[in-house]
Amino acid sequence: MARGFVRRHYPVAIAFALGALVSLVGAFVWSQRYAVKAKTTYELALEPTELATTLYQSLGVELHPGHTVEVVPNGDVFARITVESAKAKRSIDIVMYIWEPGVASAMVSTALAARPRGVACRIVVDAFGSPTFERILQPELVAAGCEVHIFRPLPGIDPLARNHRKILVFDDELAIIGGLGVRDDWLGDGVHGVGWRDTGAVFTGPAVREAQQAFAENWQEAGGAALPAIELAPSPATGTVTAAWVASTSSSVVTRAERLTQLVITQARHRLWITNAYFAPSPAILDLLQRKAEAGADVRLLVPGDKSDVPAALRTGRELYIRLRKSGVKIWEYLPVMIHAKTMLADDDLTVIGSINLDPLSLNKLDEDALLVKDPATAAKLEAMFTADTALAKAIGRN
Repeated sequence: MARGFVRRHYPVAIAFALGALVSLVGAFVWSQRYAVKAKTTYELALEPTELATTLYQSLGVELHPGHTVEVVPNGDVFARITVESAKAKRSIDIVMYIWEPGVASAMVSTALAARPRGVACRIVVDAFGSPTFERILQPELVAAGCEVHIFRPLPGIDPLARNHRKILVFDDELAIIGGLGVRDDWLGDGVHGVGWRDTGAVFTGPAVREAQQAFAENWQEAGGAALPAIELAPSPATGTVTAAWVASTSSSVVTRAERLTQLVITQARHRLWITNAYFAPSPAILDLLQRKAEAGADVRLLVPGDKSDVPAALRTGRELYIRLRKSGVKIWEYLPVMIHAKTMLADDDLTVIGSINLDPLSLNKLDEDALLVKDPATAAKLEAMFTADTALAKAIGRN
């Protein structure tokens, strides 16, 4: 009955949700302009050597050695999905916010249909992020033997409490995350044509179990059964990289997305480079960024320019430019296409890759995920990508 209502009144449902989004962004702008500046209520100030302790105390997340991490740009992620699907032995588990018809969807659907016999295929797709999925694409995937559930069908109790995670787990041994969606915007090289610029990661090691648990949580809420115990067994060490998986929901006053962002900003001592698709941070995060720059750190921000797919978010970010630059923050707007990446680089070894935007929705309302990595090689890769991206971007003022 509810799903039938959405099909009949879909424009109204979408208009309501978008209106609420604009209201959130507008409220943020108002608070920045007119509200009395409040003292930051949540701040971390431990030394970088205490990262593991800080992480566990603040987020309840453990930092573990034993990972491999590969940074994957743009449309390369679809080739990896095809390869890993063909190698799967037990299961392929997917949580996706955006999944729409097109070439990218055909690539993923074909790979899943061709998976080895006996491999379970489980998919959770958000109702708001993928409004045509249930009607157009779900039957094809079900026919290929996948079990598919829609996350929080509309209308719901809170239409903005969505699942923005992007998680693919293969055999509870390897995971793919990032800003990706299964839509043709993510094809291409992120420079030419209309394909978006994004960053993902492929990783193995202990954190894969935590990614699998995040999938299981969303899977059960959407109507799926509990996973077999073997699929939640501790993931073995596979490499030398130290990492942690962070899953965020809106179940606490200060979400893990907010806490993780503040933690990484606080940990930075000489460098903090951030790429983010929708920059409308909380007052606490904004204050930390300013104070970090004023203390002498090299704080850089790369955001979308006129190719942004959400003009309201672009305008909100631009409202903050003068304030940030006055503190010493260097800012670039990416020119070729929409930049959709969500990454952070602190100093020479600490990075974050995931789905977290620095906006009111990600920081307060959405289920999100990120991989925190302490590894010089991964940091060097993100440094090179950031440098290449800013070479194609417009500097705001004199950087």
